[in-house]
Amino acid sequence: MARKIRVRFDKNAVLQAAVELVNAEGMQSLTLSRLAQELGIQTPSLYNHVDGLPGLQKDLAVLNAKMLADRLSEAAIGRSGVDLFMQATQAYRDYVKEYPGLYMSTLRSSGALPVMDEDLQREEERALKIGKALMASLGLQGDDAIHGLRAFRSTVHGFVSLEAAGGFGLPQDCDESFHRLVDALISGLQR
Repeated sequence: MARKIRVRFDKNAVLQAAVELVNAEGMQSLTLSRLAQELGIQTPSLYNHVDGLPGLQKDLAVLNAKMLADRLSEAAIGRSGVDLFMQATQAYRDYVKEYPGLYMSTLRSSGALPVMDEDLQREEERALKIGKALMASLGLQGDDAIHGLRAFRSTVHGFVSLEAAGGFGLPQDCDESFHRLVDALISGLQR
């Protein structure tokens, strides 16, 4: 008689499966029943790890903010000025290309949520601190740094969103286009 092997799931395994699902099929595909199916478990078992679909979505937002802040932090180590800015924009772009569904599903900041989530706010503040250091390396402080960060995020987000959606059908190299865009942004921020 064959023994049935039980696989133990923890919250990290559930989140990883959810990330894979939203990256492959988008946030609209994320339901508890679909996630349970992907994991090979019964839907009620998910409640041992997440607080329903809203809790799962919050957990994914926190995970996204943490992973993006980690990437930006890694890109910043040992760099300054234009080199730091170029590395940070590329790290942001690479992150979105690797986790498109997760990234696109969690664009709202914690301040726009009806209830402030401390974990999400902490990770966003960490990313903001990295972003302010990035702007400071170009000589931007205070309000200028915030406006610069918005330009940074908008530029990278816009480019990589179009790129991920197949919006650049012409044969010219997208890497070259991205580098030219970032160069133009740096020039504009340094003026």
